[in-house]
Amino acid sequence: MEYTAILVEREDAENIATITVNRPDKLNALNSTVLRELGAAFDELKADETVRAIIMTGAGQKAFIAGADIAELNAIPDPIHGAYHAHLGQELCFKIERLRQPVIMAINGYALGGGLELAMAGDIRIAAETARLGQPEINLGIIPGFGGTQRLPRLIGKGLAKLMIYTGDQVTAQEGLRIGLVDRVVPLALLNEEARKVAINLAKKAPLALAAAKAAINQGLEVDIDRGCDLEAAQFGLLFSTSDKVEGTKAFLEKRQANFTGH
Repeated sequence: MEYTAILVEREDAENIATITVNRPDKLNALNSTVLRELGAAFDELKADETVRAIIMTGAGQKAFIAGADIAELNAIPDPIHGAYHAHLGQELCFKIERLRQPVIMAINGYALGGGLELAMAGDIRIAAETARLGQPEINLGIIPGFGGTQRLPRLIGKGLAKLMIYTGDQVTAQEGLRIGLVDRVVPLALLNEEARKVAINLAKKAPLALAAAKAAINQGLEVDIDRGCDLEAAQFGLLFSTSDKVEGTKAFLEKRQANFTGH
């Protein structure tokens, strides 16, 4: 598929890919075209067994994704179309969250509104020191619509999430690290290198085990611990049917690097 608002780049030698929202003149703001192209790109990479880890970022140095395209939001005519737009963004977030590959969000600047909501759907968030994060929808007379009212409290707790959503205030990257909204903070000049380093490291791991760990964590957090442990045991057991489990244990006993194939 040819994209007009995003870039998709593969590094075949490293088994990783990078998706870049490419609207720097609009601070990479989300519109329906961007949402659909991102959905198509993640579908494309999900189907590519050679891609074992994905990085998502924004073009330029100012913004990861600075929120929604306000002109498009302003043109939404009624509640039905408003709900449709919210579901479009929610479906993309679920797609990222449920992807078999780990997704590293390289937050190179403003991650606001829908931008923060997409970032929260990723597995690992690495932010530049200059990044700013927030859910400012309250200042437009609306609320987060792409899952922000659900994922933010799950990440940072109900009280802090309410404070951010109710006030619309932004937090710095360092404050985001302190409250658990991001996982690592680096200088902007080192952001891409750090994201690649993490992606390359994950791409060397057993793909099926990574997918199982992702499913166990994401699904397990939504149920009580007994059911969560049942989910974990089921994923653990399934991996004993894989060639990668045989290779991993054999490589350990032979004191060599494992060569995982994803089978």
